[in-house]
Amino acid sequence: MVLTLKTMLDAANAAVPRISGAEAQAKVAAGAVLLDIRDGTELQEMGRAVGSVHCPRGLLEFRADPASASHDARLQPDRPVVLHCAAGGRAALAGKLLLDMGYTQVFNLGGFKDWKESGGAVEAI
Repeated sequence: MVLTLKTMLDAANAAVPRISGAEAQAKVAAGAVLLDIRDGTELQEMGRAVGSVHCPRGLLEFRADPASASHDARLQPDRPVVLHCAAGGRAALAGKLLLDMGYTQVFNLGGFKDWKESGGAVEAI
């Protein structure tokens, strides 16, 4: 079967729970990683959530795999991860990937605007 974007998004959205900005803030306050998977130009244009970890989606596998030389120690399979991108699609796909890599608590906040609109702190880059 050929995968399409719709098929992949449907599977990702079924596997990765979508949470509100308030829920995301509570999870981050309790120790979850807020993972921003937008690209660098998006961060420059829109800013970022205070305390978030930036990892462009194209590098996610390298940063998330503890066996990788490029592993980011803040990403651990047993630590909750709250993902966001600009609108939510890439976050869903990235969340599904993390689940496939053995991460056990993965949540999709949606877009950066969802963080901002819920009162999450932001900063310019």
